[in-house]
Amino acid sequence: MELDPRRLLLLRTIAENGGVAAAARALGHTPSAVSQQLQRLEQEVGLPLVDRAGGRVELTAAGGLLAEVGGRIREALADAARALEALSGPASGPVAIGLPGPAITYFATTALHHLARTHPALVPRLVETGRQEGLRALRLGELDVLLVEDDGEAPTPLPPGVTARVMFEDEYRLVLPPGRPAPVDPAALTGQAWIGAPAGSPRALAFARLAARHGIVPAVEHHAVHRFAVYSLLAAGVGPAILPAHAAAQITHGGVTAVPVAGRYLLRAVCRGGNGAPVPAAEAALTALQSALLTTAESLATRGLTEVEPRVAARLVDPGERGA
Repeated sequence: MELDPRRLLLLRTIAENGGVAAAARALGHTPSAVSQQLQRLEQEVGLPLVDRAGGRVELTAAGGLLAEVGGRIREALADAARALEALSGPASGPVAIGLPGPAITYFATTALHHLARTHPALVPRLVETGRQEGLRALRLGELDVLLVEDDGEAPTPLPPGVTARVMFEDEYRLVLPPGRPAPVDPAALTGQAWIGAPAGSPRALAFARLAARHGIVPAVEHHAVHRFAVYSLLAAGVGPAILPAHAAAQITHGGVTAVPVAGRYLLRAVCRGGNGAPVPAAEAALTALQSALLTTAESLATRGLTEVEPRVAARLVDPGERGA
């Protein structure tokens, strides 16, 4: 038995309005058209669905059962419409954005001001977080957008059900404490104290490549999570460090060397959504973050605080798209 769901919806309307004529008025059809559809449904079922005796149409047991099915179909269609509206409608409601500390300092607050102007119905919330805890929060639905600092040569593997895009790309630089001359051969830096980074972080991966290439073995490796800690340790003369070029250009106590450091620093945006586009709220947040990033990069360049122009674009190729 194949039932036409449209006729089940019609039967539900007849039940709710108490008759064919009233249902026809509610649907904007003629009573004869409604009666014809009802008769076809009864033919499909092989059972009477309404009791036509008396002045009011009453549903039979079979009619009541199918009217309930029609009600569930209507609810499912309404749910689908709401879901589609959430995907394609205007950006509104809460949106949680996870991001590293430097992003909050440099450009995320600018993104908040941008969203307040362009999407006043949106309620953004910033959450400072690292990569792994941020990915877990994204998976659990606690975050809608996550920005992660990453390395182009060894990007963070992403879980299924998310999409990623590169928002910012830069080079690495070897930086030295104040007054310390740049080495002719980077191997001369072996046996010194170094300002290191958490395992697996972009700075740590870049240093590992430099150390492997030149045989550098630190006497001790200090552990600095945030670049602001790196700035302080440099100023204190503790030892060399690796920084993204835009961060290296902003040190006030220390020097940037011309020693090549392999790899690329990335800032990646990760969203829930699998192969589909992010929902409007997440997309609006991404657009605002990208705009704020561009504004910040232009400001740094105007003030002479960047020695090499970082790449800020709406569509840089993500490592995941390169098969990495």
